[in-house]
Amino acid sequence: MSKISAFLLPATLVLLLQSNLLLGQDQHFTQYYASPMTLNPALTGAFSGTYRMSLIYRDQWRNALTQPFATYSAAIDYRAQLKVKKKVLKDNVGVGVLFYNDRVPQTGFYHNQINVAAAYHKSLNYRKNEFLTFGLQWGLNQRNFDYENFSFDDQFNGTNGYTLPGRENLPRNNFAFGDMAIGLHYTSAPDQGIGLYAGVAMHHILEPEISFYQAEENFLGIKTNRLRRKYTAHAGLKIPLGERVQMLPRVLAYSQGPHLAVNAGSNFRFLVSEINGAAVHLGAWVRPAKDEQNIMRIDALIGMVGFEYQSFLVGFSYDATVSYWTTAGRRTGAFELSLAYLGAFENETVLCPKF
Repeated sequence: MSKISAFLLPATLVLLLQSNLLLGQDQHFTQYYASPMTLNPALTGAFSGTYRMSLIYRDQWRNALTQPFATYSAAIDYRAQLKVKKKVLKDNVGVGVLFYNDRVPQTGFYHNQINVAAAYHKSLNYRKNEFLTFGLQWGLNQRNFDYENFSFDDQFNGTNGYTLPGRENLPRNNFAFGDMAIGLHYTSAPDQGIGLYAGVAMHHILEPEISFYQAEENFLGIKTNRLRRKYTAHAGLKIPLGERVQMLPRVLAYSQGPHLAVNAGSNFRFLVSEINGAAVHLGAWVRPAKDEQNIMRIDALIGMVGFEYQSFLVGFSYDATVSYWTTAGRRTGAFELSLAYLGAFENETVLCPKF
Protein backbone atom coordinates (compact mmCIF):
# COMPACT_ATOMS: atom_id res chain seq x y z
CA MET A 1 0.00 0.00 0.00
CA SER A 2 1.58 3.27 -1.13
CA LYS A 3 1.15 6.60 0.54
CA ILE A 4 -0.35 9.12 -1.89
CA SER A 5 1.54 12.35 -2.40
CA ALA A 6 0.56 15.50 -0.56
CA PHE A 7 -0.21 17.14 -3.88
CA LEU A 8 -2.68 14.53 -5.12
CA LEU A 9 -4.54 13.55 -1.97
CA PRO A 10 -6.55 16.76 -1.41
CA ALA A 11 -7.34 17.19 -5.10
CA THR A 12 -8.40 13.61 -5.60
CA LEU A 13 -10.59 13.42 -2.49
CA VAL A 14 -12.33 16.68 -3.37
CA LEU A 15 -12.83 16.10 -7.07
CA LEU A 16 -13.53 12.37 -7.09
CA LEU A 17 -14.87 11.24 -3.73
CA GLN A 18 -16.67 14.46 -2.82
CA SER A 19 -18.41 14.81 -6.18
CA ASN A 20 -21.67 15.36 -4.29
CA LEU A 21 -20.33 18.86 -3.61
CA LEU A 22 -19.02 19.55 -7.11
CA LEU A 23 -20.68 18.83 -10.43
CA GLY A 24 -18.55 17.06 -13.01
CA GLN A 25 -16.74 18.43 -16.01
CA ASP A 26 -15.97 16.50 -19.19
CA GLN A 27 -12.74 15.53 -20.85
CA HIS A 28 -11.67 17.33 -24.00
CA PHE A 29 -9.33 16.70 -26.91
CA THR A 30 -7.24 19.38 -28.57
CA GLN A 31 -7.41 17.53 -31.91
CA TYR A 32 -11.18 17.33 -31.58
CA TYR A 33 -11.80 16.60 -35.28
CA ALA A 34 -9.50 13.57 -34.91
CA SER A 35 -12.04 12.15 -32.44
CA PRO A 36 -15.25 13.37 -34.09
CA MET A 37 -17.66 11.03 -32.30
CA THR A 38 -16.67 12.47 -28.91
CA LEU A 39 -17.22 15.98 -30.28
CA ASN A 40 -20.63 15.59 -31.94
CA PRO A 41 -22.79 12.49 -32.62
CA ALA A 42 -23.76 14.05 -35.95
CA LEU A 43 -20.16 13.49 -37.16
CA THR A 44 -20.72 9.72 -37.12
CA GLY A 45 -20.08 8.57 -40.70
CA ALA A 46 -19.04 12.08 -41.74
CA PHE A 47 -16.06 11.33 -43.98
CA SER A 48 -15.18 10.37 -47.53
CA GLY A 49 -14.98 6.60 -47.48
CA THR A 50 -16.84 3.51 -46.37
CA TYR A 51 -15.44 3.17 -42.86
CA ARG A 52 -13.10 5.02 -40.52
CA MET A 53 -10.96 3.76 -37.63
CA SER A 54 -9.50 6.32 -35.24
CA LEU A 55 -7.35 6.31 -32.11
CA ILE A 56 -6.40 9.21 -29.89
CA TYR A 57 -4.19 9.40 -26.78
CA ARG A 58 -3.74 12.35 -24.43
CA ASP A 59 -1.71 12.72 -21.25
CA GLN A 60 -1.57 15.68 -18.88
CA TRP A 61 0.74 16.97 -16.14
CA ARG A 62 3.65 14.78 -17.23
CA ASN A 63 6.12 17.31 -15.80
CA ALA A 64 4.39 17.34 -12.41
CA LEU A 65 3.41 13.69 -11.84
CA THR A 66 5.30 10.41 -11.90
CA GLN A 67 2.34 8.90 -13.75
CA PRO A 68 0.41 11.54 -15.75
CA PHE A 69 -3.34 11.67 -16.23
CA ALA A 70 -4.03 9.59 -19.37
CA THR A 71 -6.98 9.49 -21.76
CA TYR A 72 -7.54 6.96 -24.55
CA SER A 73 -10.26 6.86 -27.18
CA ALA A 74 -10.87 4.40 -30.02
CA ALA A 75 -13.70 4.46 -32.53
CA ILE A 76 -14.93 2.85 -35.72
CA ASP A 77 -17.78 4.19 -37.81
CA TYR A 78 -19.35 3.24 -41.12
CA ARG A 79 -21.05 5.29 -43.85
CA ALA A 80 -23.48 4.03 -46.49
CA GLN A 81 -25.85 5.51 -49.01
CA LEU A 82 -29.49 5.10 -48.18
CA LYS A 83 -31.54 2.77 -50.37
CA VAL A 84 -35.33 2.61 -50.57
CA LYS A 85 -36.87 -0.16 -52.69
CA LYS A 86 -33.53 -0.71 -54.45
CA LYS A 87 -33.33 2.97 -55.34
CA VAL A 88 -30.13 4.68 -54.20
CA LEU A 89 -30.86 8.06 -52.62
CA LYS A 90 -28.54 11.02 -52.21
CA ASP A 91 -28.74 10.75 -48.43
CA ASN A 92 -26.26 8.83 -46.26
CA VAL A 93 -26.49 7.07 -42.91
CA GLY A 94 -23.68 6.55 -40.43
CA VAL A 95 -23.31 4.15 -37.49
CA GLY A 96 -20.41 3.78 -35.09
CA VAL A 97 -19.00 2.55 -31.79
CA LEU A 98 -16.79 4.62 -29.49
CA PHE A 99 -14.61 3.37 -26.61
CA TYR A 100 -13.18 5.76 -24.04
CA ASN A 101 -10.88 5.37 -21.04
CA ASP A 102 -9.73 8.05 -18.60
CA ARG A 103 -7.33 7.18 -15.80
CA VAL A 104 -5.30 8.68 -12.98
CA PRO A 105 -2.82 5.82 -12.31
CA GLN A 106 -1.25 7.43 -9.26
CA THR A 107 -4.60 7.38 -7.43
CA GLY A 108 -6.23 4.37 -9.07
CA PHE A 109 -9.20 6.23 -10.60
CA TYR A 110 -10.56 4.82 -13.88
CA HIS A 111 -13.45 5.93 -16.06
CA ASN A 112 -14.53 3.65 -18.93
CA GLN A 113 -17.32 4.12 -21.41
CA ILE A 114 -18.73 2.55 -24.56
CA ASN A 115 -21.03 4.52 -26.85
CA VAL A 116 -23.06 3.57 -29.91
CA ALA A 117 -24.07 6.31 -32.34
CA ALA A 118 -26.13 6.80 -35.47
CA ALA A 119 -26.47 9.76 -37.83
CA TYR A 120 -28.62 10.65 -40.83
CA HIS A 121 -26.91 12.82 -43.46
CA LYS A 122 -29.57 14.61 -45.51
CA SER A 123 -28.33 15.83 -48.89
CA LEU A 124 -29.48 19.38 -49.62
CA ASN A 125 -28.64 19.48 -53.34
CA TYR A 126 -28.21 17.21 -56.34
CA ARG A 127 -24.41 17.58 -56.34
CA LYS A 128 -24.18 15.90 -52.92
CA ASN A 129 -21.82 18.52 -51.55
CA GLU A 130 -24.17 20.07 -49.01
CA PHE A 131 -25.54 18.09 -46.07
CA LEU A 132 -27.56 18.62 -42.90
CA THR A 133 -27.02 15.87 -40.34
CA PHE A 134 -28.76 14.75 -37.17
CA GLY A 135 -26.95 12.38 -34.79
CA LEU A 136 -27.86 10.44 -31.66
CA GLN A 137 -25.54 8.68 -29.20
CA TRP A 138 -26.16 6.41 -26.21
CA GLY A 139 -23.51 5.08 -23.86
CA LEU A 140 -22.73 3.11 -20.73
CA ASN A 141 -20.17 4.53 -18.28
CA GLN A 142 -18.25 2.78 -15.49
CA ARG A 143 -16.18 4.46 -12.78
CA ASN A 144 -13.80 2.70 -10.44
CA PHE A 145 -11.59 3.80 -7.56
CA ASP A 146 -8.77 1.69 -6.08
CA TYR A 147 -8.53 2.32 -2.34
CA GLU A 148 -5.26 0.37 -2.15
CA ASN A 149 -3.54 3.55 -3.37
CA PHE A 150 -4.50 5.51 -0.25
CA SER A 151 -3.19 5.66 3.31
CA PHE A 152 -4.76 7.59 6.19
CA ASP A 153 -3.43 8.94 9.49
CA ASP A 154 -5.15 6.28 11.61
CA GLN A 155 -3.23 3.57 9.73
CA PHE A 156 0.19 4.79 10.87
CA ASN A 157 1.79 2.20 13.15
CA GLY A 158 3.83 4.80 15.01
CA THR A 159 7.21 3.65 13.70
CA ASN A 160 7.77 2.78 10.09
CA GLY A 161 4.61 2.61 7.99
CA TYR A 162 0.87 2.74 7.38
CA THR A 163 0.08 -0.89 8.20
CA LEU A 164 -2.84 -0.66 10.67
CA PRO A 165 -6.46 -1.26 9.57
CA GLY A 166 -8.21 1.94 8.58
CA ARG A 167 -11.49 3.18 10.08
CA GLU A 168 -12.46 5.53 7.25
CA ASN A 169 -16.12 5.33 6.17
CA LEU A 170 -15.49 5.06 2.43
CA PRO A 171 -18.22 4.82 -0.21
CA ARG A 172 -18.60 2.19 -2.93
CA ASN A 173 -15.69 2.22 -5.32
CA ASN A 174 -17.38 0.97 -8.51
CA PHE A 175 -20.60 2.02 -10.24
CA ALA A 176 -22.11 2.45 -13.72
CA PHE A 177 -24.58 4.84 -15.36
CA GLY A 178 -26.15 5.49 -18.76
CA ASP A 179 -25.78 8.62 -20.85
CA MET A 180 -27.18 10.25 -24.02
CA ALA A 181 -26.14 12.92 -26.52
CA ILE A 182 -27.61 14.54 -29.63
CA GLY A 183 -26.12 16.76 -32.34
CA LEU A 184 -26.66 18.67 -35.57
CA HIS A 185 -24.07 19.36 -38.26
CA TYR A 186 -24.06 21.33 -41.51
CA THR A 187 -21.55 20.81 -44.31
CA SER A 188 -21.00 22.75 -47.51
CA ALA A 189 -18.00 21.47 -49.47
CA PRO A 190 -18.01 22.68 -53.09
CA ASP A 191 -15.35 21.44 -55.50
CA GLN A 192 -14.09 24.99 -55.87
CA GLY A 193 -14.25 27.81 -53.36
CA ILE A 194 -14.67 27.94 -49.61
CA GLY A 195 -16.01 24.96 -47.65
CA LEU A 196 -17.96 25.41 -44.43
CA TYR A 197 -18.51 23.08 -41.46
CA ALA A 198 -20.63 23.96 -38.43
CA GLY A 199 -22.30 21.96 -35.70
CA VAL A 200 -23.90 22.00 -32.27
CA ALA A 201 -24.26 19.18 -29.74
CA MET A 202 -25.68 18.53 -26.30
CA HIS A 203 -24.14 15.80 -24.13
CA HIS A 204 -25.45 14.28 -20.86
CA ILE A 205 -29.09 14.97 -21.68
CA LEU A 206 -30.24 12.93 -18.68
CA GLU A 207 -27.69 14.54 -16.30
CA PRO A 208 -26.79 11.18 -14.71
CA GLU A 209 -25.66 10.65 -11.12
CA ILE A 210 -21.85 10.47 -10.94
CA SER A 211 -20.96 10.45 -7.25
CA PHE A 212 -19.29 7.57 -5.45
CA TYR A 213 -21.48 8.57 -2.51
CA GLN A 214 -25.22 7.97 -2.36
CA ALA A 215 -27.37 10.64 -3.98
CA GLU A 216 -28.16 13.61 -1.74
CA GLU A 217 -30.41 16.64 -2.15
CA ASN A 218 -29.82 20.27 -1.25
CA PHE A 219 -32.32 22.52 0.52
CA LEU A 220 -34.19 23.05 -2.77
CA GLY A 221 -34.66 19.32 -3.27
CA ILE A 222 -32.21 19.25 -6.20
CA LYS A 223 -29.72 16.39 -6.36
CA THR A 224 -26.23 17.85 -6.21
CA ASN A 225 -24.12 15.08 -7.71
CA ARG A 226 -25.31 15.06 -11.30
CA LEU A 227 -23.15 15.40 -14.40
CA ARG A 228 -24.31 18.66 -15.90
CA ARG A 229 -25.33 18.96 -19.53
CA LYS A 230 -22.58 20.07 -21.87
CA TYR A 231 -23.33 22.37 -24.81
CA THR A 232 -20.89 22.45 -27.71
CA ALA A 233 -20.65 24.63 -30.82
CA HIS A 234 -17.96 24.23 -33.46
CA ALA A 235 -17.26 25.66 -36.90
CA GLY A 236 -14.54 25.57 -39.51
CA LEU A 237 -13.66 26.76 -43.01
CA LYS A 238 -11.65 25.27 -45.85
CA ILE A 239 -10.08 28.15 -47.79
CA PRO A 240 -7.99 27.36 -50.90
CA LEU A 241 -4.84 29.49 -51.11
CA GLY A 242 -3.64 27.91 -54.34
CA GLU A 243 -3.45 24.48 -55.89
CA ARG A 244 -1.38 23.00 -53.06
CA VAL A 245 -2.21 25.03 -49.95
CA GLN A 246 -5.38 25.26 -47.88
CA MET A 247 -6.11 27.34 -44.82
CA LEU A 248 -8.35 25.61 -42.28
CA PRO A 249 -9.47 28.07 -39.57
CA ARG A 250 -11.73 26.63 -36.86
CA VAL A 251 -13.27 27.42 -33.50
CA LEU A 252 -14.78 25.30 -30.73
CA ALA A 253 -16.72 26.52 -27.70
CA TYR A 254 -18.07 24.30 -24.95
CA SER A 255 -19.99 25.16 -21.81
CA GLN A 256 -20.83 22.90 -18.86
CA GLY A 257 -22.34 24.46 -15.78
CA PRO A 258 -19.95 27.25 -14.67
CA HIS A 259 -17.20 25.97 -16.97
CA LEU A 260 -16.57 27.64 -20.33
CA ALA A 261 -13.67 27.18 -22.75
CA VAL A 262 -12.90 28.14 -26.35
CA ASN A 263 -10.38 26.74 -28.84
CA ALA A 264 -9.61 29.06 -31.75
CA GLY A 265 -6.92 28.86 -34.41
CA SER A 266 -6.06 27.44 -37.79
CA ASN A 267 -4.36 24.62 -39.64
CA PHE A 268 -2.54 24.97 -42.93
CA ARG A 269 -2.55 21.95 -45.25
CA PHE A 270 0.33 21.63 -47.72
CA LEU A 271 -0.13 19.07 -50.48
CA VAL A 272 3.16 17.25 -51.11
CA SER A 273 2.09 14.67 -53.69
CA GLU A 274 -1.26 14.48 -55.44
CA ILE A 275 -0.54 10.93 -56.68
CA ASN A 276 -0.42 9.29 -53.23
CA GLY A 277 -2.32 11.97 -51.31
CA ALA A 278 0.67 12.98 -49.19
CA ALA A 279 0.18 16.21 -47.25
CA VAL A 280 1.51 18.04 -44.19
CA HIS A 281 -0.59 19.97 -41.64
CA LEU A 282 0.77 22.75 -39.44
CA GLY A 283 -1.44 24.56 -36.96
CA ALA A 284 -1.66 26.70 -33.86
CA TRP A 285 -4.48 27.58 -31.47
CA VAL A 286 -5.18 29.51 -28.33
CA ARG A 287 -7.54 28.30 -25.56
CA PRO A 288 -9.13 30.86 -23.22
CA ALA A 289 -11.16 29.48 -20.30
CA LYS A 290 -13.08 30.78 -17.30
CA ASP A 291 -11.25 30.63 -13.99
CA GLU A 292 -12.77 30.23 -10.50
CA GLN A 293 -13.42 33.99 -10.41
CA ASN A 294 -15.56 33.74 -13.57
CA ILE A 295 -12.94 35.63 -15.59
CA MET A 296 -11.85 34.51 -19.05
CA ARG A 297 -8.08 34.00 -19.18
CA ILE A 298 -5.69 32.38 -21.64
CA ASP A 299 -5.30 28.80 -20.42
CA ALA A 300 -3.01 27.32 -23.11
CA LEU A 301 -1.19 27.90 -26.37
CA ILE A 302 -1.30 24.91 -28.72
CA GLY A 303 0.93 23.72 -31.55
CA MET A 304 0.11 20.87 -33.93
CA VAL A 305 1.69 18.96 -36.81
CA GLY A 306 -0.01 16.29 -38.90
CA PHE A 307 0.72 14.01 -41.84
CA GLU A 308 -1.48 12.40 -44.49
CA TYR A 309 -0.48 9.52 -46.71
CA GLN A 310 -3.07 7.76 -48.84
CA SER A 311 -5.74 6.71 -46.31
CA PHE A 312 -3.64 7.25 -43.15
CA LEU A 313 -3.57 10.33 -40.94
CA VAL A 314 -1.26 11.01 -37.98
CA GLY A 315 -1.39 14.07 -35.76
CA PHE A 316 0.73 15.40 -32.87
CA SER A 317 -0.16 18.35 -30.64
CA TYR A 318 1.01 19.92 -27.39
CA ASP A 319 -0.88 22.23 -25.05
CA ALA A 320 1.58 24.63 -23.42
CA THR A 321 -0.19 25.82 -20.26
CA VAL A 322 0.21 29.54 -19.64
CA SER A 323 -2.27 29.91 -16.78
CA TYR A 324 -1.48 29.80 -13.07
CA TRP A 325 -1.95 26.01 -12.99
CA THR A 326 1.65 25.10 -12.28
CA THR A 327 3.23 22.75 -9.75
CA ALA A 328 6.50 23.70 -8.08
CA GLY A 329 7.16 26.06 -10.99
CA ARG A 330 6.61 23.35 -13.60
CA ARG A 331 4.09 23.84 -16.38
CA THR A 332 1.31 21.25 -16.54
CA GLY A 333 0.94 20.83 -20.31
CA ALA A 334 -0.71 18.06 -22.32
CA PHE A 335 0.53 15.90 -25.21
CA GLU A 336 -1.82 14.35 -27.75
CA LEU A 337 -1.36 11.75 -30.49
CA SER A 338 -4.03 10.81 -33.05
CA LEU A 339 -4.18 8.07 -35.69
CA ALA A 340 -6.87 7.49 -38.30
CA TYR A 341 -7.47 5.25 -41.29
CA LEU A 342 -10.15 5.76 -43.94
CA GLY A 343 -11.22 2.49 -45.54
CA ALA A 344 -12.35 2.39 -49.18
CA PHE A 345 -11.37 6.04 -49.50
CA GLU A 346 -13.29 8.09 -52.04
CA ASN A 347 -11.78 11.24 -53.50
CA GLU A 348 -15.00 13.24 -53.38
CA THR A 349 -16.92 15.46 -51.00
CA VAL A 350 -15.29 15.62 -47.58
CA LEU A 351 -18.04 15.72 -44.97
CA CYS A 352 -15.78 16.40 -42.00
CA PRO A 353 -12.47 18.29 -41.63
CA LYS A 354 -9.37 16.39 -40.53
CA PHE A 355 -7.55 16.80 -37.19
